[in-house]
Amino acid sequence: MINVILADDHAVVRTGLKRLLDDYGDINVVAEAENGDDAYKLSLEFHPDVLILDMDMPHSSGLATLARLIAREPSARILMFSSHPEVTFAVQAISAGAKGYILKSSSAEDMVFAIRQLRRGKSYLSPEVAQEIAIHKLSAHQNPIQSLTPREFEIFRMLAEGEEVESIAERLKIGHKTVANYQTSLKQKLKISTPVQLVRLALKHRVISLELALLPMIVLNME
Repeated sequence: MINVILADDHAVVRTGLKRLLDDYGDINVVAEAENGDDAYKLSLEFHPDVLILDMDMPHSSGLATLARLIAREPSARILMFSSHPEVTFAVQAISAGAKGYILKSSSAEDMVFAIRQLRRGKSYLSPEVAQEIAIHKLSAHQNPIQSLTPREFEIFRMLAEGEEVESIAERLKIGHKTVANYQTSLKQKLKISTPVQLVRLALKHRVISLELALLPMIVLNME
């Protein structure tokens, strides 16, 4: 049996995925988590063969939880479960230690195949994401976001979504000064000088959606 933990903040998603996996005789869901902190604790308790980890969760994001788990258990097999087909998200997840990246739009067969691949010690990328990565490598256009570390990317994304330094520090469980230092280094690394430029860069490379970009842009333009 392949023991699996499901971590997603939507109960409906967890219920549906569990029912799907129960139809296969070799996969057993041993626990469920609704946030990153619970996913971390349950993983250390159960040591699952595969942790299916939602990329976007409250309190502690998927990337933050991923980094904590890999720091504690480098051999953990973590499959990121994401609604983001963009290359940047997949690259950041793999760079942070994930063994796989699957889209929420994937078929049941793809999900089961991914779980079995990770259990065998192999990796997995959704076909759409793998294709995008291949195209990106062939492209002459440079994406400065790709130069960011997973932690830098996470803070960059939160800043672009309009989160304050205090909120980011609380979610990532780091000091306010640490977040402020990251904010300064991001400006230098990305060659930007204003919050507006940061939001525009995030929007250009599809790190955030237009809906998420509108509010911080409106607020910043009013200042």
